[in-house]
Amino acid sequence: MGGVAARPAAGTALLGAALVGVAGLLDAEPLYVPGIAFLLLALCAAGWVLLGTRDARVHREVPARRVVEDEPLHLEVVLRAGRPLPAGELHDALLDRPAPLPAGRAATRVRIDARFARRGRKALPAPRVALRDPFGMVTRTVQGTTSEDEVLVLPRVEEVRTTSAGGEGSGLGTRRGQAVAAAEVELDGVRQHRPGTPASRIYWPALARRGELLERRMRADGDARPLVVLDPRGAASAEDLDAAVRATASIAVHLARQGGCAVLVPGDRRPTSLEPGLAAWPHLHARLALVEGEHVPALGAVLARVGEVVLVSARRVSRAPRALAQAPRGGRILVVPAPLPGRRALFAVAGCTGYELSGSASRAREAVA
Repeated sequence: MGGVAARPAAGTALLGAALVGVAGLLDAEPLYVPGIAFLLLALCAAGWVLLGTRDARVHREVPARRVVEDEPLHLEVVLRAGRPLPAGELHDALLDRPAPLPAGRAATRVRIDARFARRGRKALPAPRVALRDPFGMVTRTVQGTTSEDEVLVLPRVEEVRTTSAGGEGSGLGTRRGQAVAAAEVELDGVRQHRPGTPASRIYWPALARRGELLERRMRADGDARPLVVLDPRGAASAEDLDAAVRATASIAVHLARQGGCAVLVPGDRRPTSLEPGLAAWPHLHARLALVEGEHVPALGAVLARVGEVVLVSARRVSRAPRALAQAPRGGRILVVPAPLPGRRALFAVAGCTGYELSGSASRAREAVA
């Protein structure tokens, strides 16, 4: 679909008709030449543009529907017709200014290198092409064949940098071995005995009372893995929210490569396991791209974990949230987009800073008082 603007051509044709009319009334033969010339010019301009663009089609080719923040996305806008086209210009929301199109070509491709500074869904209006005659008397607009394209912009992943205050060996995931050892000795119920189970796990009271062979079920190792929780509420600005999302993505990938972790995205009741192979990362990455500031995380999942808990808050808090006061002994880390007064930073990532909180209950109560 498109439209035609021909007011200059109509004005030129009217001027030519007027000159011819005056020449006939006043018998002024010299006026016939410019009058007929103006009429022919308007008719030729209109005929060239209307006939030349009759079967013109324009569409945008999007090679990928997902792109990371600030990374280039190479798109192409293609204009095709069955015959050479007039000159014109391409209008696209991804262009800073219209791109000129040369005349005389039946097909033209315009490459656009787009970058998106913020995550989320980006709706791209259909491109349009304005084709006109050399004098600009007739312009026909050819609209894109699709209403709009959509691209999902993913948060970028940045390096987790240990600060000088954190010291060597005090970064993320260093307590994993201790948490796993603790998890292996915590009873999580009993179940039917399985061949090959060590004798140390046999539940002897059941065998003595009822002659039933049971084994003790120990807490799963997955509960001992670090848990990364994103709390997007209360951000002072969109930049703080984006920084918290980038920090969550960066920490998750960092911990996954160290042996695995779990990530709790707002809206999910259960954390998503992220293995070193990052098989679940594409889905989790897309979920993080769509996080909004009003989404509420299920902070109750923090209480069921044995391993390290990393809470990433988009809010510029000055004290530890209450959810971390009751976190397990595996370690508590708070990541915020602004410095915490009176605390030494453990690491920095994506514009946020991570702080290790005190493990004692008394210190935790002081932090949230």
